[in-house]
Amino acid sequence: MKKKILAAAAMLGAVLMAATGCAGGAGTAGGGGGGDDVITVGFAQTGSESGWRAANTESMKEAFSEENGFDLVFNAADNKQEAQIAAVRNFINQGVDAIVIAPITVDGWDDVLTEAKDAGIPVILEDRTVSASDDLYASWVGLDFEQEGKTAGEWVKENFDGKGANLVVLEGTTGSSAALDRATGFDAAIEGTDITVMDSQTGDFTRDGGKKVMEGYLQKYGSDIDVLFAHNDDMGLGALDAIKAAGLVPGQDIQIVTIDAVKDGMTALANGEFNFIVECNPLLGEQAAELVKKVLAGEEVEKATIVEDQSFTQEQAKEVLDSRPY
Repeated sequence: MKKKILAAAAMLGAVLMAATGCAGGAGTAGGGGGGDDVITVGFAQTGSESGWRAANTESMKEAFSEENGFDLVFNAADNKQEAQIAAVRNFINQGVDAIVIAPITVDGWDDVLTEAKDAGIPVILEDRTVSASDDLYASWVGLDFEQEGKTAGEWVKENFDGKGANLVVLEGTTGSSAALDRATGFDAAIEGTDITVMDSQTGDFTRDGGKKVMEGYLQKYGSDIDVLFAHNDDMGLGALDAIKAAGLVPGQDIQIVTIDAVKDGMTALANGEFNFIVECNPLLGEQAAELVKKVLAGEEVEKATIVEDQSFTQEQAKEVLDSRPY
């Protein structure tokens, strides 16, 4: 009799375990990606510092929508790395299926990425990169920041080399891969020219930051400034306001080169207040969502996916301005 009871109990336990296994999926680390299960994804965004970032966030929310089979847990860290890392740890504790991160800076990610790996939760990097070992994340999708800086520098070289021009720089967030790589590309492009870089400071990728730093440049160097290179449109737009307030004409007295090609920046270019823009495409959501699905399905993916960029002169901006999606 006792043997029959024990056998029945064992049978019931096996049935319950099977039922529990079938119910797994969204909300369980690594459980998504199969069948019709909803995939729960934690997305750690940098913040909302610019028009580019707003377009990027919208692209990610559209791609990781309920209609596309996702449950998105979104967090914007207000450009504070400690808050972003805390958000990633929270995603791990929630047991999401995958994590997507737009890292604020390149360093400081080793520990939390190791924690995600130990929990069996794959990580996709979006937009920016990290200095951590690449075995701690599944893949990265973004832009070639160094090439963006190089393209901007080549335009400056073509238009100002041999003229003894003075240039100032508005850098992006200190320690971010975008700021580091754009500076590297730009510097390489103007190396060997007679262009003088008078000053280079961070405006933190914000319009207000760009305005404040440019005000300082104008007070210090005045009309000696010939060219401004801003690491993004928003800082360039803030600088544009400072230049106007100083009684100078943006695009003429001081020529402006930026990176992003968001609507406000392209409008300034079409109006002749900017002189050249290198695109940085923010619409990375679809590629990121596809990577998450493939990784969870056990498919092999490329370690890096680079999205193509363009560049625009004033005439080119006029031609495409009305058709731009961001």
